[in-house]
Amino acid sequence: MHKYIIIGPQGAGKGTQAELLCRDYDFVHISIGDIFRWNAAHHTKLAAKVQRIMAEGRLVPDEIVEEVVRKRLEEHDWNYGFVLDGFPRTRSQAEYLFEGWNLDRAIYLDIPDEVVYKRVMQRAALGQGSGFTKRADDNPQALRLRLQDYHEKTAPLLELFQRREMLLTVDANRPIPDVYQSVREGLGLAEIQPPGA
Repeated sequence: MHKYIIIGPQGAGKGTQAELLCRDYDFVHISIGDIFRWNAAHHTKLAAKVQRIMAEGRLVPDEIVEEVVRKRLEEHDWNYGFVLDGFPRTRSQAEYLFEGWNLDRAIYLDIPDEVVYKRVMQRAALGQGSGFTKRADDNPQALRLRLQDYHEKTAPLLELFQRREMLLTVDANRPIPDVYQSVREGLGLAEIQPPGA
């Protein structure tokens, strides 16, 4: 069983790398952002709580996110493992994961802020059908707030994962295949035959 989290700012390529791992190794990609966006599209009760927060680029409160993660992980549809994307973003959320989920590794996609701005604004300009998906928070003001929140709340978690000897740092300012190869090698998956291969 492989239990990974993937960390990095918006635009670092977390979803892309998670999807590649899941495609090749039959892991389940659990994207907290996708769960919230699905709820927003379907006008659920949860959406009413978080839609405004996400549009402003702010982080959703810990207790709401922890409940969403708990419910999703308890579905146990991940026979080979999972890649958790978008969680944890705060120390409280990280402690929640340490309490009961026995994580294997935290994959940190390291990328400069200026590259994040370029990628996200490109995604916003190109939108659907271009290999990018435009999001409601793909605008300069929301991105500034998200990066500020990321540097204040999420980036400090890297030291926490490092102390637990769980951190894999990958240079994400490279082409997708190169980043993916580094992720696979760092996780010890490069030599593992994917299920069904």
